[in-house]
Parts: sequence; structure tokens; C-alpha cells
Amino acid sequence: MRLFLAARHGQSLFNVDKVVNGDPALDRGLSEQGVEEAERLAGQLAALPIGLVAVSPFPRALQTANIALAGRDVPHLVDEELGDVRIGELEGKSLDAYRDAPAHANRKERFPGGESLDEAALRYATAFERLLARDEPVTLVVCHEIPVRYLANAAAGSGELNGPLRYVGNAAPYLFDEASLRPAVERIRELAG
Repeated sequence: MRLFLAARHGQSLFNVDKVVNGDPALDRGLSEQGVEEAERLAGQLAALPIGLVAVSPFPRALQTANIALAGRDVPHLVDEELGDVRIGELEGKSLDAYRDAPAHANRKERFPGGESLDEAALRYATAFERLLARDEPVTLVVCHEIPVRYLANAAAGSGELNGPLRYVGNAAPYLFDEASLRPAVERIRELAG
């Protein structure tokens, strides 16, 4: 049985400042608490024979993966499709401005200069489909809150990607076997398509 663990990155400096970031070139990395969260994740993963880590290109995700797998020889696959939502003109704005944006309430609407939440969801589905096509027995995915939340909600059979799970904690792993991941990815495509 193949296993997939999906985890959001540890707390970032942007999280501390309550500022949104959708451009990996502008990421500021983990906070001190984020480093501690990644270290706790390492302890949770210690007994698992992880054969691959697929990671978002954002430094906060890369840093989380590197800390969580420190001392282990695990191949890294940096996948652009796992990057955070491309928020365009909201880059560097407050979390409140992001939440007030029409595109936050309507997944089909694009953020000005960016993408829609549904477009991002389809990117995430593509990334997970590529991982399903591989053969590692255990894969760790380190990315962002939205792809992990969408995946967990789709796996639970929710008709809404945004719920019932509304928040994913930093560096908290969610476990999926292949039999639950495959239909979850199909459900994301169905709900976002």
C-alpha cells in the first residue's frame, strides 16, 4: 500500500506579519516557530521510510522539507504546480485584503493579475496525479494550506473544497493512502473544473 503525507510548511515570516505571498521569489522563509514546527514534523516522520519529498518552490516549503528530513537521504522533487495561489496584485497585502477580495469568495474569479482558486486547484490536481504515477512507497508533499485543505476535503467526500475542514495547521501531516488520494484528486478536478 502506497502512502502520501501532505503537510503545509511551518509558520513563515509572512504568516507572522499576516501578509499574503504568492510569488516564490519574494518569500521570506520560516519564523523561529516555523523552524520548531518543522523539527516536530521530523519527529512525526522519523519511522516512515520516505522515498520522495515533493515540494513547492517557495523557500518556506523547501526549508520545512529540509528540516523535516534532516540527516536522511531523500530525493527532492520541486514542483511548480505545488506553489501557493498566484495572487497577482495582492502580493504583499494584508491577509484581510486577501479575504476581502471577490476572488477569495468566488473560486472561479481570478485575483487581479493572478489566477483563480479553481485554477490553482487544477494545478494541485496535476501535481498529485504526477505523484500517483510514480512508484515510491511513501511520499511526503510539503506545500501550502490551500492544496492540503482541498485534498483533505475532497478525500472526505465534501462537495465543497473549502470545507468542512477550514484550516490546516503549519507542518501538520495529513495521511492518505493511494486508494483515498486517487479519488480525492478526481474530486478536486470535478469541483474545480
